[in-house]
Amino acid sequence: MPAPSAQIRLINLKQNLEYNDLQGASDHQNVGGKAQGLLFARQALASIDHQMFSDITIDIPSMTVIETGVFDAFMERNQLEDVAFSNQPDERIAHAFQKADMPFEVLGKLHKIIHQGPNTPLAIRSSGLLEDTTRNPFAGVYLTKMIPNNHQDPNIRFQKLIEAIKFVWASTYFRIAKDYCQATGLDIRSEKMAVIIQDLVGKCYQNRYYPELSGVVRSFNYYPLKPALPHDGVVDLALGLGKTIVDGGKSWTYSPAYPLVSPPFESVDEIIEGTQNEFWAVNLGEPPEYNPIKENEFLQKLNLTAADRDGALVNLASTYDIHAERLSMGVASKGPRVLNFAPLLFTDILPFNQLVKTILSKCEQALKTAVEIEFAMTFDPPHFNFLQVRPMLIPSEEMTVSDEELNQPGALVASENVLGNGFLEHIQDIVYVKPDRFDLQYTKQIAEELEKINHQLLEEKRPYCLIVFGRLGTLDPWLGIPVSWGQVCGARVIVEATQENVKVELSQGSHYFHNIINLGVMYFSMPFTGPYRVDWDWIHRQPDTRVGEFVNHARLAASLKVKVDGRRGRGVICQDDNLFN
Repeated sequence: MPAPSAQIRLINLKQNLEYNDLQGASDHQNVGGKAQGLLFARQALASIDHQMFSDITIDIPSMTVIETGVFDAFMERNQLEDVAFSNQPDERIAHAFQKADMPFEVLGKLHKIIHQGPNTPLAIRSSGLLEDTTRNPFAGVYLTKMIPNNHQDPNIRFQKLIEAIKFVWASTYFRIAKDYCQATGLDIRSEKMAVIIQDLVGKCYQNRYYPELSGVVRSFNYYPLKPALPHDGVVDLALGLGKTIVDGGKSWTYSPAYPLVSPPFESVDEIIEGTQNEFWAVNLGEPPEYNPIKENEFLQKLNLTAADRDGALVNLASTYDIHAERLSMGVASKGPRVLNFAPLLFTDILPFNQLVKTILSKCEQALKTAVEIEFAMTFDPPHFNFLQVRPMLIPSEEMTVSDEELNQPGALVASENVLGNGFLEHIQDIVYVKPDRFDLQYTKQIAEELEKINHQLLEEKRPYCLIVFGRLGTLDPWLGIPVSWGQVCGARVIVEATQENVKVELSQGSHYFHNIINLGVMYFSMPFTGPYRVDWDWIHRQPDTRVGEFVNHARLAASLKVKVDGRRGRGVICQDDNLFN
């Protein structure tokens, strides 16, 4: 059988391309879910009244889509199926992909991208056929690699591009992706991976490159602050690359309906402690140690002092007046900087929030559903860039959880901060972090134990209830447990409890929470200051099937019953049907 024909499509979204341009010589599905989302964003962009935002350039970064035909040829010609579908470690799979040959038909066109394009950083992104659909979003499961693309020798730049493409392809078969497919009933063998080569949004500051502003916008907010309502949406903002937000780091959260309502910090000290103090940038300086199978090979994490020296905080920060013990908008005076984005949200410098609301509405119209949007922005001059648009599932079924149900004596868990909607049963397994063993210094070890139990329960085809402490899904081990979605993807119910010494807010802009919402996982948040507690006495009376240093697994004699009111954000977990009204 002849090897499949390798095709490459060059799509520049700054030109007058319409969605139907993908049809004809090649089926439009060959570009994958993420690329299709950006093409829908192109439709939304065309419908915006740009005269309303004449001071801001609004577009989508130029991008090249490598169609799935190239992926098919790469896999078949290099006979990679055995290693790809094996249980070998991710590193072995990644190394095998790096050693394989790129289909020769596309080498000339990839060379052309490097030789004719600007020598500015590139983001090499996944765009699988299964990716960014509503029911199987795959957000954060596949990997992205950013490369500086600034070496004087174009052959070295070309080599780094090829390495990055192979790395993204390899991530299709990493353990997280396989476990995710198993948890969602998908066949990893049916996946086909297109790749997006996209100009990275940002500016060059000495030996680093980053956007001043990154953000995630959602149509629906499961944790609105009064007076905001769930359908008013939510925005997360951060300095630097959007990795801070999607990895669950510290960001500034607000409702586009009420941009002047700040997160619920109780004091200036809490604002300083709870807001972003580090950011991600692409390293343009001395090349790091060679490691083509490391996702952040060319990234660096910096503190706010570096951004202040770069002049990147002018539109984003306030200054702490030590003597007056208050915040002063802007960076004109000396003092510690605080990323509360006040110049952007509290002044008329730019119609930023109005633009956010307009774009959200236009994308909802284009996709005919609620959406999640990732963007990046630079200033002087202002430039707003779409990075990703994907559908978002919101509750539709009517479900009511009464006050009596929340306060019933037999409830294992109750909360008024819950994601999800509906009724769930047939769960007889609880995986829980031991309350007396939880400490932020051990969160990496906790994540490893959770991953092992998750994999075992996936093999046994047993969905489970997971109870943890701190922020789940962050990559900062001092905020919570640094798991990716694939490490806990077998959980159908997640309870995030807090202790007096661990007070963190959920990061709703992360890929992690996109998966939870769109896959229908019930997610209970249990703030320490709230009126409800986990019934640990009952849990400790259950027989443990697996006992770890930090995590235990209990198998129950009877199934849990879970009821969640998505409209009001209420939920309760019980073991007795009669407890529900």
